[in-house]
Amino acid sequence: MLLSPTTLLTYFIRHQNHLQNQIGHVVAWASLVLVGITALVVILRYGFDTGSIALQESIMYAHAFLFMLGMAYTYQQDKHVRVDVFYAHYSIKKRAWVNLLGTLLMTLPTMAFILWSGWDYVAISWQIKETSAESAGIAYLYLLKSLILIMAILVIAQALSIAAQSWLTITNHNDNLPQEDDHLEGKL
Repeated sequence: MLLSPTTLLTYFIRHQNHLQNQIGHVVAWASLVLVGITALVVILRYGFDTGSIALQESIMYAHAFLFMLGMAYTYQQDKHVRVDVFYAHYSIKKRAWVNLLGTLLMTLPTMAFILWSGWDYVAISWQIKETSAESAGIAYLYLLKSLILIMAILVIAQALSIAAQSWLTITNHNDNLPQEDDHLEGKL
């Protein structure tokens, strides 16, 4: 059975949005971990006059995990930074055009550039198994740097989903798509 392009796009949009929701919920717990580690570092430093470089660096790792992996989820939830002077007053089709053009002209080229420019940076880090500059630091800096590429791939996948959803809205094929506020209610 041959599926229509609209059905395929709808399938892709639903599954991509579901994936981003799953990642977003996992990453949300990173904020709790970040707060817990930060509190522990402060308690150890000022309460017990001791500390750990690896523990302090783990704050940076949790922070990077939270922001780099949460970026595509934020984009999917439409909570990213946007100059909203005119957009809020646009019709659904005009918003779809803005989203489609913004995705094609800004998001995808930017993420492609990050992938292109970050590839060697991350590859070299993996080749030398880069570690912390501190002897007592975390030994897996190359894993942290890998988040750059993972973030770009996740954002590209979400940008393609947003572009597809925008296209289906523009062409009046959005009957089976989630409505504008459905992502807030977890209906994806």
